[in-house]
Amino acid sequence: MGTTFRIVLYASDEPSGRIAAERAFAQIARLDRILTDYEPTSELSRVTRDAVGHPIHVSDDLLEVLVQSQALARRSDGAFDITVGPLTRLWRRARREVERPATSDVEAARRATGFQLLHLDATARTVEVDRPGMQLDAGGIAKGFAADRALRVLAALGVPRAIVAAGGDVAIGDPPPDRSGWEIALAGLDNAPAPGSPLTLSHAGVSTSGDAEQWVEIGGVRYSHILDPRTGQPVTGRSSVTVVAGNATTSDMLATAVDVLGPEAGRRLVDGWAGASALIGTRDGAAGDHWVTSRRFP
Repeated sequence: MGTTFRIVLYASDEPSGRIAAERAFAQIARLDRILTDYEPTSELSRVTRDAVGHPIHVSDDLLEVLVQSQALARRSDGAFDITVGPLTRLWRRARREVERPATSDVEAARRATGFQLLHLDATARTVEVDRPGMQLDAGGIAKGFAADRALRVLAALGVPRAIVAAGGDVAIGDPPPDRSGWEIALAGLDNAPAPGSPLTLSHAGVSTSGDAEQWVEIGGVRYSHILDPRTGQPVTGRSSVTVVAGNATTSDMLATAVDVLGPEAGRRLVDGWAGASALIGTRDGAAGDHWVTSRRFP
């Protein structure tokens, strides 16, 4: 998933804590094998090869990721789109080579992208795609989903006082002993502390998205690794989005969508999502940093 997972937990004794952590990490590794788009043998990769024009059965885990992704795609008018894979691969190469892709290549990738081209049957547990060349990219949801699933493993083994951190995504369980919650530091622009940091939270997901870690400058323009599926272009300029939600799956995908939508449309999306809140930061040259919050934060 392109990041390091870290688990912090409180257990009754070291052996039980170690066993719980090992099983949680095993769950993360299992989901990585399902959801990665870097491996042609993953279930995610297999779908876009084998499901063109006819439905195929998928695992419960992949189906859940796809169902949640499609729900957000509809509510965000395509700002979040798990079918963005052709564009992702194109711009990954652009970042490596520090060269913008040809307009014709972007347009070709866009023709193989679009959440309307992906069809799910949750009852039959099947997936179908409309066009050859489509590719799924779960990068905007997989880390949060895996962190939630790992936290669930820990709770089932009697270790509910835990957090699972996956880069900018954190799944938060029961609070530490004698405390009201976990203290979560928020990274803002340039990785400086964001306004309101730290937060004290339990039973929540927190995700930060933006261009601080992955970006490239081409022709004097700063391009983020986050793409707008509607235009085929990366998000430009400086941004930092933190979302707090009921779980990390939701916070992960909402943070990505809000970064694409921008502060005002992003705030409207979060305000309409039960239990979610957001802090959105942008930088506009000499005007400096500008922060927008949803109706409530956190």
